[in-house]
Amino acid sequence: MENTTTQSGLLTHGYRLLIAVASRFQSPLLLALRLYWGWQFFGDGRGKLLHLKDIADYFGQLHIPFPYFNACLASATECFGGLLLLVGLGSRLVALPLIFTMTIAYLTAEIDKVKHIFSNPDKFVTADPFLFLLACVIVLVFGPGIFSLDWLIARKLRQKS
Repeated sequence: MENTTTQSGLLTHGYRLLIAVASRFQSPLLLALRLYWGWQFFGDGRGKLLHLKDIADYFGQLHIPFPYFNACLASATECFGGLLLLVGLGSRLVALPLIFTMTIAYLTAEIDKVKHIFSNPDKFVTADPFLFLLACVIVLVFGPGIFSLDWLIARKLRQKS
């Protein structure tokens, strides 16, 4: 009986240690995710803003209503949303329009992959919007981490109250 209790205590201690060590990597991982995908969003959005006519024509081919307006909106959302992700300012808030933009990308440009999400999930997860969407969902759910302007602002606000 004593041996079982000792083993259980060691397992519990080991598991708590694992959680403590792994938790130390949460903010650095969120920083890396925001930097990489923020830069990707910025670059893609900037490229689209520089070629709005081509993007609007493509949106028209996808039967997206008001193609020029929506090209401007999607491009600006990606460009400026990416910059905000990079610095971690309004991260959870900016994740929402980015998630919406990636969802629309799936439902228009990648609709065939969405239709086969269960019969051929590999196509769904290898579609262009998937990793962008996943990164935004992670930021929305977990926040930007301590290496962000959001965290600094929240800390200042806590100090004042």
